[in-house]
Formats: sequence, C-alpha cells, structure tokens
Amino acid sequence: MNKVPHLNKISKDNNLNQNCIIINPIQVFERKKNTKYNEEEISNLAQNINLIVKYQKNIIIRKITPALFFGKGQVQNFKIYLKEYSSNLLLINSQISPIQQRNLELSLHCKVLDRTGLILEIFGERAVTKHGKLQVDLATLSYQKSRLVRSWTHLERQRGGYGFMGGPGERQIESDKRQINKRISKIKNELKKIESNKLIQRRNRNKSLKPFISLVGYTNAGKSSIFNYLTKENVYAKNQLFATLDTTMRKCSLSYKNHIILSDTVGFITNLPTELVVSFKTTLDEIHFSDYLLHVIDISNPEWETQKKTVEKILATILGDKFDQTKIIEIWNKSDLLNKENLIYFTNVSKRNKNTILFSSKLKEGKEELLNLISRRIKKNKKFFLFNFATSTDSKKIKTLL
Repeated sequence: MNKVPHLNKISKDNNLNQNCIIINPIQVFERKKNTKYNEEEISNLAQNINLIVKYQKNIIIRKITPALFFGKGQVQNFKIYLKEYSSNLLLINSQISPIQQRNLELSLHCKVLDRTGLILEIFGERAVTKHGKLQVDLATLSYQKSRLVRSWTHLERQRGGYGFMGGPGERQIESDKRQINKRISKIKNELKKIESNKLIQRRNRNKSLKPFISLVGYTNAGKSSIFNYLTKENVYAKNQLFATLDTTMRKCSLSYKNHIILSDTVGFITNLPTELVVSFKTTLDEIHFSDYLLHVIDISNPEWETQKKTVEKILATILGDKFDQTKIIEIWNKSDLLNKENLIYFTNVSKRNKNTILFSSKLKEGKEELLNLISRRIKKNKKFFLFNFATSTDSKKIKTLL
C-alpha cells in the first residue's frame, strides 16, 4: 500500500473522460523536425488513458526559462486555454524538470504532466503480470523521487526528541524519500529473484540448441499480430500504443523437424524515458541473448524511416558493443495499407534487399519468405550445427563425439 498519499497514480476513474490540453514545445532549431505525426502521437498517447484532448497547440520556444520552461506570456495564454476548454490537466510533449513542473502547477492551478509522466501512466495501466507491474512501479518511483520537490510547499520538520522540548526532526520531504527508497529496494530484490529464474530458463534454452529470436520495433508496428500469426497463438494484440508490456515466448515451426523460440517484446518510442529502460532491464535482457532480431517496421506510416532510426538507436544503447546490424532481419509490415504505387515500390526494394521481407499479418502474406530467410541464416550459423541435422539420433551421436 502506498504510504505517501500525494504520490498516488492517476486512477482510471479520475482519467475517465477527463479533458486535457496538449502543448507541443518546439525549439527554434527543431522547427523543421516537427511533423504532423509528432502531434498525432502525443494525442494518441493521451487517448490511450481515456483522456479527451480538447485543444492542442504548438509553441515556438526561443530560450528555455529555468523556472517555467516557457515564457511568462505563454504561461498566461495556457490559463486562457484551460479555462476556455474546462480542463484541469496540461500535457507537455517534452521532458521538464521537477522545479518547472511545480512552478507551472502553482501558476496554472492544475495538474501538469510531461511526456515521461504520461508514458509511465500508460505503462502503469497496461501492466498485467507481476513482473510487468514491478518494473512499472520501479520506473514510477524513480521518476517520482526526483519530483518530491513539487509536492510540499512547507517542508516542515517533524518534531523529535524526549519531553516537551524535542528538537526538530527530519523534514517531510526526507521522510517521503526514505519511504520511496525503501520501496525501491524491496522491488529491486523481487526483480532479482525473477531475473535469477529467467537465467535458469536461458540456460535450459541454450542446452536445447534451439535458436532464440526476438521481435523488436516501434510501438504499434504490429509485433504481437505477427507473433500470433507465426506461432498460432492468441496473445493480446490491439491497434494501440504499448499494447504489449510483458515478454511472451512460444515455439515457431520452421519445418516439421525444426523449430525456433520466438519472443514478443515491449515496443519502443521516441524519447523513451530512461526510467523505463533501467526498470525494464530484465525484459530487455532477452534482446541481449537473442541470436537474431526481427525488426518490425510499419511502412504504411509516413514516419517509418524516423521510427526505424529510433529503434536502432535504442537497440544500440541497450546492446552496446554487442549491437550487430547483420543479426537484424527487417519485416516491412502492414503492406496491405499501402496504395498500389507504394506497394510496387516497396515490393521491388524488398526483393533487392536480402535482409528484408514485405509482410502483412492481416492478409497472411510473407510468412513463408520470412521462415525461409530465417532457415538460411541458421544453416550458415556454426552455432546451430547440430540444429541442422535431420534426425535427433544423428545429433546425439555427434554430441557424444564432441
């Protein structure tokens, strides 16, 4: 139970049909980078937790002010927007400091959420398994810990000592930090137990000599739909951001003799909060131990190239020196949403690229080509020498020789 009352998450009931205003801060040097899709993405994120976007505004920022992030005149305009659209929630499509968040809330007399806070709210609502909930709680607590400064204006000391003349004790903010640190420590210990169990599972997978492959990609690119199609499973898949938060693993048959282990992972997004990357370490570690990565790309999205670069950048951060472009197979998904001209173009390009498959999980197209490509890759990989033999008896004989 949360012992710090003002740190409670936004509940579903409070979120239901709540009006909000979205502000997209654009610095002068980023004018050209801003696109209509960026505005739609933050709006979709808000709608994913049942918020009603009443108004959205792009604000050009020449210089970020330390106190409010925005200029005083711009903040006065926000008051007008909030009153006009009867909203008590302001969403800022950027990351702001704890001081800026506190000052904005005091000036506007409303709740302020930045991009990181909004994504954490979505993750908190979507987490289903114990593992997923623990990781989200850890990320949320790490985020809240730095923002205790905005929750207390008095920060008085609690009276301590003996008798009537007890001296000043710890400040309220120190008490809150102590409670949060205690909860973080408890969650980390529980995650260590889960991590040790996963380590045993990985060792067993390595003994079976079955290739381990992970699906990665931008959120809502269609990873779970492809996962269901390839494995004949029925995991939760929906046309929404961050539908999948927990890693799911299933067998995927390459032929009647051989199969691989396929893993569905959490999606990535632009400016993914560092708290989530750190907290989801045990989930993202599956990418570390993958023999190949299937990078799912939504080519029907006008920003697919930018999304591709974002995913590759995050993968490079997670994998570090282990990042190897040759281990990535690109799945150009949602080809069914392309017009005739674009479909012809992407078909021709994918045929020239050996590591790219044009795919449509909706129309059930591209499965055979993908599985054939994976099979060819495995056959060339010396690590899976035994995996390529026709019968298990041949494999056992060679194992004894080795």
